[in-house]
Parts: sequence; C-alpha cells; structure tokens
Amino acid sequence: IAYYLQKISSTCLRACMDIDVNKAASLFKYFNLKYYTNDSNLIISDPNIKLVYIASNHASHAEYAIDCIRSGKHVHIEKPHVVSEDQLVRLCNTMLDYPKANVFLGFNRPKSPLFKKLLSELSFENGPIMVNWFIARHEISDDHWYYDSREGGRVLGNLCHWTDLTLHLVSIEKAFPCRINSSTPLNSVSDFVVNVSFADQSCAAFTFSAKGHTFEGVRETLQVHKGNLLGFMKDFQSLKIEKNTSKKQTNLLFRNHGHRENIHNSFSSTFHNNIGESLEYVHATAKFFLGIKKSIETGEEVVITEENAFVVENKYQDK
Repeated sequence: IAYYLQKISSTCLRACMDIDVNKAASLFKYFNLKYYTNDSNLIISDPNIKLVYIASNHASHAEYAIDCIRSGKHVHIEKPHVVSEDQLVRLCNTMLDYPKANVFLGFNRPKSPLFKKLLSELSFENGPIMVNWFIARHEISDDHWYYDSREGGRVLGNLCHWTDLTLHLVSIEKAFPCRINSSTPLNSVSDFVVNVSFADQSCAAFTFSAKGHTFEGVRETLQVHKGNLLGFMKDFQSLKIEKNTSKKQTNLLFRNHGHRENIHNSFSSTFHNNIGESLEYVHATAKFFLGIKKSIETGEEVVITEENAFVVENKYQDK
C-alpha cells in the first residue's frame, strides 16, 4: 500500500501504526514519515490525517474503521471488511451516522484491466450468466493466524475475493435472493466447493484448493457464458473472448490484479471526487461471503433474501 501511495506523492504518507512497534518503525524509516506508533488512537485522533488504510488482522478491520469514521476520517478497509454479522451491522450504522465519510474496500480485482474489459464485453449480452471459478492457493500451516476462530478462516481471508467478483459479474441488483449450497466436506478448512443460484437464474461455482505450493503462486481461472459470449480469463494476465464467429485474445506482459488501481482510487476519490462505496454494496458483498462461510461450515443450504441483502431487520437506523 505504501509503495503504491508513494508513486502518487512522496509526501502523502504522514504516519503509520502497527501493534509490533518495530514494524511500524521500519515503515516509518523507509518512507520518511512524520511519526510511527503502536497506539491506534494517535492515528485516529490526528487532525492532519484525512484517509486511513487499514491492513491489520481480519477481526480488527471493522473495529479500526468504525473508530476512524467516527473521528471524521475516510477509510480504505482491506478485505474482509467484516468477519461477523454484528460487525457488519455496526459498520453500516456508522456509515449512516457519518455519511460524509468515504468507505473503500480492498477488493482490488474488479479494477484489474482484464476484468474491466470482460465486464464491458458482457454488458452487451442479455440474460443470466454462468460463472465458474477455479482457484489454487498456497497451503498454510495449521497454526496460521487465519485459522483463529475470530479471523474468519480462508473463506473470509481468501475466497471473498472471488465471491465479490461474482457479484460484479451478476450485478447486485440481479443477485438476490440467492441460494448457496456447499459440497465441501465438513471440517475442511482450506478446500471448498460451493454452488450458488441467483435471482435472475444466473449460477456460479467456486472451487478453491489449497494443497502444497504452486510454482507460480496463486492461480485463478474464470470461465463465463452469457448470451453469445464465452469468456476465459487466466491469472488476470490473459483473456479470451469468443462471440459468435469472432475471437479476441488479450495478453498482458505481467499479471495485473488491480492492486495499484484500487489503492490509488481510494486516494484520488477522497481528494478529488469525494465518492466512496455505497452502503448497499458494502452490506451486500459481506452478506454474500458470510452466507458462503455459513454454508461451508454447516453443510446446509443458506438463502440470502433480497431484504436481508440490503437491510438487517430494523437494526439500521432510519435516515
């Protein structure tokens, strides 16, 4: 995050905080910041800080964000922005209480140039979409902090990237109610198979595998079919689109997952057009990945109704 922000301006970074003060000191020294700390309250109360990037452990994302928003700051929350229904309700209520605060999410892949190109091509097609994801991730040790019961495991730590992307493919307006069914063996913590059917008859399948270590890192394969269009994307580096009798192939020299674009967007949006994510999107994408997590853990079908996707029964204040 700091690396990409320095590309915008060598002086835009003011301070950093980490619970490990030595890590904070290292970042402070490398990027020539004004100060470092292991006390988040110093960052939250600093009147000279307008935007805070939150990249801590998963369970603390929403807690830091709520405190920052209440202090009048804009926030960029790395994924996942919440790990529970309670956090989601409190974060959304805070957004309602402080509507001038911009909230940005760390789902970078929607800003990948190849994904944006695919979305543009799909916009010319009508009807439901079929989506198939295959993701191969790294194996992590059994004592990794991801597996702490408070942190959300690999569904919230990893799989949420592709559940969020799928909502972009289907569109939130056409997604709910949706039905989620897991074919994952109970007690599996890193290998998942999940199927989802959406309101407009669109369907998505997620296969997430974490066995050993792949030679070239995380591998992501997407196949989509909508109308006359067949799309194949591999590792956000190559995209093939077949439509009727035409074929188009786009290859990038390197993978581009949209990291730089997403980080820059939060900065430029805050200091220029002052537009953040909508409350509806912040809520709906979280309800979706929390629903998938529940289906995997229980082995039961989970239904997210249209009402529950956008409103949590009287828990949100009337505005």
